[in-house]
Amino acid sequence: MIYPKQLRRDEYFSTPIWMADAPQLVKSLNKASDPYIKESKKALKKGIATRNKTYGNKGDMGNVFHSKSLIEDNKFKDLSLYILQTSENLLKEMGFSLDNHKLFITELWVQEFAKQGAGWHSTHTHWNGHISGFMFLKASDRTSLPTFHDPRTGNLMNLLPLKTTNVVKPGVHSVTYKPTPGRMIFFPSYLAHEYIPDMGYDPFRFIHWNVQAIPKGVLYKVKEFNE
Repeated sequence: MIYPKQLRRDEYFSTPIWMADAPQLVKSLNKASDPYIKESKKALKKGIATRNKTYGNKGDMGNVFHSKSLIEDNKFKDLSLYILQTSENLLKEMGFSLDNHKLFITELWVQEFAKQGAGWHSTHTHWNGHISGFMFLKASDRTSLPTFHDPRTGNLMNLLPLKTTNVVKPGVHSVTYKPTPGRMIFFPSYLAHEYIPDMGYDPFRFIHWNVQAIPKGVLYKVKEFNE
């Protein structure tokens, strides 16, 4: 019996990651972010000093300076509108109908890793969201890297060793992206991601956001309740 030599391959259940570059926005967004990072550093200053006095001086090593919400700040309004419109386009590209939903940015903040290094994020997802993303404001080939992990837990249980990690194939279980100032990355919020430890060679700062599609019926009910 003669069997087919070539099989047709269909791929389903894939996870998209999108990128865009807007270096022209870096200067203004860094300027708008500076007061928030300064405020965060001030808030952590006492705790860092106590730690260094107790255990030995390591400067700000290991800290991540996290701003309060940027949603209400008009300096980030244009970025917010771009994020919302892009997120809508991407969700529709994935095949979703948003006729009965309205998109909201539920979280928007800026972070900067410690000057002395060892800033990092453990692997996590963003619950109750649909599109998440980053925009890098300060980064180089010597700073931390965002890494995304296979969201299919069933696949992770049965992984085989890869022949090579230098070529991206369907079998890979993680992918790392190189950040550059102005680079934006959008991804589904269910996608687990992390930041590998930063060595402190160069400044590392980025804006992070989460977008949620909320049913319009829920919004009407909330409005009626508040009225």
